[in-house]
Amino acid sequence: MGNVDTRHEQRDSLFLLADLRVAGEVATHRVKVRNLSTGGMMAEVDGLAVERGTRLAVDLRNVGLVEGSVAWVQGNRFGIAFDHEIDPVAPRRQSTPAQSDAHAPRYVRPASILPPDAEVDPRNLRKI
Repeated sequence: MGNVDTRHEQRDSLFLLADLRVAGEVATHRVKVRNLSTGGMMAEVDGLAVERGTRLAVDLRNVGLVEGSVAWVQGNRFGIAFDHEIDPVAPRRQSTPAQSDAHAPRYVRPASILPPDAEVDPRNLRKI
């Protein structure tokens, strides 16, 4: 998709955070995803200077690592043209671990799920 004009593709406006790594660098940068389509996205980040053509990879929730190149730059916003098309709806989906996944971070587990080996003392439960 590198040299293909994708401006005609339908884009979904959204606000999503993603991790971005510029090719050849070790550091990752937290970027705001402002819109997303099958062929690319607009990112916003302060403190990162990229140029048109810069190779990079962005880690999108429920999609994984997507490689591409910078298509345009305007201030702290820039467009990324993906190498391969993605499902632009996937990052919007809530990722819910299986109920038996006791190793998932607490903030993504439903409140009613306890680790399998947890013992609950009824005196410690709050009445609602």
